[in-house]
Amino acid sequence: MSIRANTIRTKGSDRSVEVLVMEEVVRPPTKKRWNFKRICVFCGSKSGSKPIFSDATVELGKQLVERNIDLVYGGGSKGLMGLISKTVFDGGCHVLGVIPKALMPYEISGTTNGDIKIVSSMHERKKEMEKQADAFIALPGGYGTMEEVLEIITWHQLGIHGKPVGVLNVDGYFNSLIELFNKGVEEGFIGDAERQIIVSAETPAELMKKMEEYVQVHDGAAYGLIWEEGRAGSIESGPGPSLT
Repeated sequence: MSIRANTIRTKGSDRSVEVLVMEEVVRPPTKKRWNFKRICVFCGSKSGSKPIFSDATVELGKQLVERNIDLVYGGGSKGLMGLISKTVFDGGCHVLGVIPKALMPYEISGTTNGDIKIVSSMHERKKEMEKQADAFIALPGGYGTMEEVLEIITWHQLGIHGKPVGVLNVDGYFNSLIELFNKGVEEGFIGDAERQIIVSAETPAELMKKMEEYVQVHDGAAYGLIWEEGRAGSIESGPGPSLT
């Protein structure tokens, strides 16, 4: 969304009035490639009912290791969270888990992989994960995973960050969510540029390629909102990955 000024002349008068008009602007793509250092993965504390969910999680972890990308995740040792953290940690990359103290008895069992940062609330957890990561990927999961990825999309829309957000659509798990996004565009609640905040793919390799080639066409900074630490939502703002 951007703001432009239009000058109009009132009927039967020589006086002109300047009005502000808000319009959506799709920015032209730029030929840059993301070079991620840390990616945050949102995923379930359960493994799901199909082996393909675990297989895709392990493969995503291997893709991160191949690219020497560190992992930021929800801190649990169960389910897909445990799998992604173990795969990346065993591959030699750094792992940082961020977990609220209240969830530790429910999401941690036995040994954890890498470092764990304990926070006081769910909001603090998401804030810390966003701060630490250069991009975000959602694997299959429950309400918590859905809420995390939707909030991080919203933060991009509002200009809190300008980092890529990806959905690994394993076995069509996110089909209904993606259809809902498209329905939002169709019904006029989500702009065309806002819809392009999120990318999706069916395999980890395809998703990583799309995210590395991601071009930000929605600029949340155009809203004119100033968030904490003075960060606005352009790709160049704040600490993060390099673009080559």
